Amino acid sequence: MKKNQSALIKLVQKAKNSGLFLVLLATSAVVNAQQNNQTVTVNGQTFKDLNKNGKLDPWEDARLSVDKRIDAIVKQMTNAEKVDVLIGTGMPGIEVLTGPVGDSKQGLVPGAAGGTASFERFGIPATVVADGPAGLRIAPTRDHDSKTYYATAFPVGTALASTWNKTLLEQVGKAMGNEVKEYGVDVLLAPALNIHRNPLNGRNFEYYSEDPLISGKTAAAIVNGIQSQGVGTSIKHFAANNEETNRLTINAHVSERAMRELYLKGFEITVKESQPWTVMSSYNLLNGVYTSDSKDLLTQVLRNEWGFKGIVMTDWFGGFPGFESIKNGGISDVVKQMNAGNDLLMPGIPAQKKVLLAALDSGKLSQEVANVNVKRILEYIFRTPTFAHYKYSNKPNLAQNAEVTRKAATEGMVLLKNDNNALPFANKQKEVSLFGVTSYAWITGGTGSGSVNNKHTVSLLEGLNSAGYQLDKELVDLYKPHAEKEIIAEKERRKGKGILALPGRLSEMKMDDAFLAKKAETSEIAFVTLGRNSGEGGDRVVDNDFNLATEEIEMLDKISKAFHAKGKKVVVILNIGGVIETASWKDKVDAIVLAWQPGQEGGHSVADVVSGKINPSGKLTMTFPVKYEDTPSAKNFPGVPAENPKEVTYEEGVYVGYRYFNTFNVKPSYEFGFGKSYTSFDYSNIKISSPTFKDKLEVKVTVKNNGKVAGKEVVELYLSAPNQLIDKPTSELKAFAKTKELQPGETETITLQLNPKDLASFITEKSAWIAEKGKYKVAVGASSLDIKQTAEFEVNSDLVVEKVQHVFPADKQFKDLRP
Repeated sequence: MKKNQSALIKLVQKAKNSGLFLVLLATSAVVNAQQNNQTVTVNGQTFKDLNKNGKLDPWEDARLSVDKRIDAIVKQMTNAEKVDVLIGTGMPGIEVLTGPVGDSKQGLVPGAAGGTASFERFGIPATVVADGPAGLRIAPTRDHDSKTYYATAFPVGTALASTWNKTLLEQVGKAMGNEVKEYGVDVLLAPALNIHRNPLNGRNFEYYSEDPLISGKTAAAIVNGIQSQGVGTSIKHFAANNEETNRLTINAHVSERAMRELYLKGFEITVKESQPWTVMSSYNLLNGVYTSDSKDLLTQVLRNEWGFKGIVMTDWFGGFPGFESIKNGGISDVVKQMNAGNDLLMPGIPAQKKVLLAALDSGKLSQEVANVNVKRILEYIFRTPTFAHYKYSNKPNLAQNAEVTRKAATEGMVLLKNDNNALPFANKQKEVSLFGVTSYAWITGGTGSGSVNNKHTVSLLEGLNSAGYQLDKELVDLYKPHAEKEIIAEKERRKGKGILALPGRLSEMKMDDAFLAKKAETSEIAFVTLGRNSGEGGDRVVDNDFNLATEEIEMLDKISKAFHAKGKKVVVILNIGGVIETASWKDKVDAIVLAWQPGQEGGHSVADVVSGKINPSGKLTMTFPVKYEDTPSAKNFPGVPAENPKEVTYEEGVYVGYRYFNTFNVKPSYEFGFGKSYTSFDYSNIKISSPTFKDKLEVKVTVKNNGKVAGKEVVELYLSAPNQLIDKPTSELKAFAKTKELQPGETETITLQLNPKDLASFITEKSAWIAEKGKYKVAVGASSLDIKQTAEFEVNSDLVVEKVQHVFPADKQFKDLRP
């Protein structure tokens, strides 16, 4: 009893010192330490004894607000402990890129990307963060462990966005979150939502669109799904990270208008609609300042304007001038990063700790700034499953999640062409010829942090077999060993090039005319897959990647000639992550299915679409140009000097993607928003809630399935605004919705809403979002060029929607493109 009383006296004294005396005064005179189950009982109430010291510390007192509990921790922390909070615990294996950087301990979950430190004296556990955008990336096998830890490979970002289905995307997020939580991870480093400024960006497959509304709404739905499972997300890469070439050092010159209207807008939507736990700052410089050093970006815009409450972490080694500099003892400006509001430096190395501790000890970094950043990280830790001692199972629902990925992949597929109803092809009695090495060596997703260690990928060969198609056996027997040989050679090539080796295209098999004529004789239809892969660390190229290789053109020519000579159809399946050239060859084939990189169940998903089991309803979230040179950023990508770019100028301003093509009347191969169906839809009866805009406006339109099979339609609303104050694109996507599955003859009335900010453009001189007075045209349609119904409304006087502070001062003079 004496021992317990003495503990209580000490506790009361500590409570007085920490301003919590009144709270503890009401407790009983007995503190009962139950060491075995690590709890403390006070006045009949039981609390977790987090640090196992046998007494109730203020931060363990669940009666107090989290805020007060965390304040009590921060107050007691030494400078060294604060620095340990602010810098990550390292990442095993990173030494391949950086050279020896210090002790990188394997975290609690092998294969995870890093985490935060533990503090025994406060009972704070280490938390775990892991990649990535297409599903959880952890090691599938572990030393001295017979169990496996496979995760589900979901469709890549371009495929998910192409569904235009927010409800479905939330289901995908829930499935991802289930795996994150059950494998003991706290934060998934995803989603990634940078704008497709240029089709050659090596990581476009991870991202969603050339349009910020699609990017933001897609990411928000996925974040809401993931975080509904009690784990966090890290939306990335914030901001203007639109290429991989020299990504750690490239200086992007971007006007404030282009930043606010395009490159920040998707992040703003995601922050406001889903409150992600964390935001990841990008590698690049923005107008001469590293994004992780930018107070304008991380404090003024993100926190002050948008109200973000979570933590900001760097991308791995963000703020270092290249991996080479780390080998040579270079370091990020840790004080600038802290002052900017970049709370957590990842993955964290001892050299950063040393410099940061010296800065804190000397006062170069203020206690006030350090305490704010530490507090935010502790708030994050208090939310995690790890802090709550969640007993994860290591058994996520992989079977159910495979069904989710199959459904999402199917709905994201875009039917680009379908002449004379070449598809669906449902005849399981007639023979099918399956061409293209990628039909057999299917591409699940891209490489780098966007990849997933899944157990098995369903190839197109497997998917068609499983669906009961009769495949030409001779062709399969020729292709299978060829594909296996190509895969082995590609793996060896990449192994030789190291951790961030970029994937190469697999070579096609040579076939002569007589052989193909024989196949056309015996087969009813030809499926030809064209494959493309890319990944983190480098950008794509025009020759043999964006453009088809000579051998691919030759293959398509020969197959089309042979099959068309016999009156047979040729269908191309595009197993790609980003845009390729289609204009020069699309007329040679009867149908084109854009399957994307559709995740582990991809072969089943393609079979679902080509058989007609599912009617395709995906639409493009980016423009397919006739030729690469038509892309507005082509002359400014990846930057200058060409052989080793140090800077890149976004001279196209807001005219990215369809905003450029439609405003400057450049004909695309396939326009933004395009996608065909096995049925047809009629739009009618557009109604707007008022002829004059007040606080908001509703637009209603009726969609009818007037074809013969059930299907879904994406309804897209574009707005054309007056342009007296500033030049504007011809039209911009401002709202969208997807119908339910409509049966033949069935109708649905869709309601879309316009808010004041949807009408506004950013006027730099006034540092404000302004909706100009005048006439606005609403255009509702099936793509950005296929408009079905229009209406007009008026704004009676200029409307200042939001006044902001001027940010991102230019470090180079240039003029944005104007019509």
